[in-house]
Amino acid sequence: MRNFLKKVDQMGELVHIQGAHWNEEIGALRFMARKGDLDCPAILFDDIPDYPSGYRVLCGSPNSSRRLAMILGIEHDSNEPSAYLDLIRKIRDRLKDIKSIPPKVVKDGPVMENVRKGNDVDLFEFPAPKWQPGDSGRYIGTMDAVISRDPEQERVNMGTYRTMIRDKTSLLTYVDPGKHFHHHRNRWFELGKDMPVAICFGADPLFPVISGVEFPENLSELEVAGGFRGQPVEVIKGEITGLPFPADAEIVVEGFVSREQRDIEGPFAEFTGYYGSGAHLEPVINIKAVYFRNQPVLHGLLTNGRPPKDRIGRRIDFRTFLRSAQLWHQLELVGIPDIRGVYCHPAGGARMWVVISLKQRYVGHSKQALAVASQTHTGAFLGRYVITVDEDVDPTYDYDVIWALSTRSDPVNTIDFLRKTWSGPLDPQIPAELKQFCYNSRALIDACIPFERKGQYAPTARFDRNMIKRLKEKFL
Repeated sequence: MRNFLKKVDQMGELVHIQGAHWNEEIGALRFMARKGDLDCPAILFDDIPDYPSGYRVLCGSPNSSRRLAMILGIEHDSNEPSAYLDLIRKIRDRLKDIKSIPPKVVKDGPVMENVRKGNDVDLFEFPAPKWQPGDSGRYIGTMDAVISRDPEQERVNMGTYRTMIRDKTSLLTYVDPGKHFHHHRNRWFELGKDMPVAICFGADPLFPVISGVEFPENLSELEVAGGFRGQPVEVIKGEITGLPFPADAEIVVEGFVSREQRDIEGPFAEFTGYYGSGAHLEPVINIKAVYFRNQPVLHGLLTNGRPPKDRIGRRIDFRTFLRSAQLWHQLELVGIPDIRGVYCHPAGGARMWVVISLKQRYVGHSKQALAVASQTHTGAFLGRYVITVDEDVDPTYDYDVIWALSTRSDPVNTIDFLRKTWSGPLDPQIPAELKQFCYNSRALIDACIPFERKGQYAPTARFDRNMIKRLKEKFL
């Protein structure tokens, strides 16, 4: 984290703000920053009222394409939207070649500079923001890494879930049904036991970037992080839970998810732009130990998805790049050829609006891509619309996509539907009385030129590229 902050400052993409209050001001200022000349800068808040100087909050660390590339260890030096697909392609290539590297256990690390146990635990020691006016409390975890273990198979998972301070010694977290943490918790409870958990509230941004997207259950995100870094992640095994957590983290807590205690969590402004999941009972997490560095940096993210209108086409969401690359990779793994690009649009929370560009090779090729993309591990949860376009359409360029939809699709013949597909309580379209079931539907839209009409479709109006190049050299 500390090295990342230095590099981002040198890049000119870090904004320092002193004196903003944890109660809504940090969240509002993060939102307002999207209106600046620099698209989605990282912001470091310090001198927060009620807290010592040096107790900081970092927001938006991966929300520029240059910063995300740096976090992932990928060469990419552009924030221009025209280069988005290039970065997605680079991440896809990295996912193809990455090898998981198990973490290395060490006895000590910077996170152990301060230790609180028992009666000394006070979660309000950190400047957790109340991000938005309608939030039910102070959410210390919006860019966290929640670490759990399967009680039978010993697999370690690291996921990102919203986490609210309940009181000085306990937390509440919301986890969608079907997520790995949810599986682990159910299995522990079926055994009649509380579930051990460790949560990082500040660390190398690589950890929440990886834990914020989907990897197979048999693959630990700590091992994936090692693969991206090319070396093992150094971890400490917690004295309370035995769970591994990064030795150089900023803030880590250890405790147990209670199988008996429940309390109200939510509402919270989510990536959909709504308070979709409302308020509901969740298991209480009782914290037994807190570890943190001197002058710790709490890592946060404003999740409300809608940017100001004057920046509507420029919103950056790191999950867009990761999920697009993952979905592209998964389509190729199952043998769908000639995928030219994938874009999980940030306006749909990188889930609800997915565009796939491909070069059609056979009848049904585009329909095959639609069906598979809607139900892969990455694409299945909380989806809504999946669209295929031809290879001449850039899936990251909204005008191109809408142009293809408007001129190449026929609503009666090119739109199919899937019913009773996997969604979750965050889906604002699902009525409150049906939230426990969380079904939705999918629209699969083929906006490609019909395969049988290739070569016969109305010609596209365009200028010759060589002519454009010659005129630039001559007149511009």
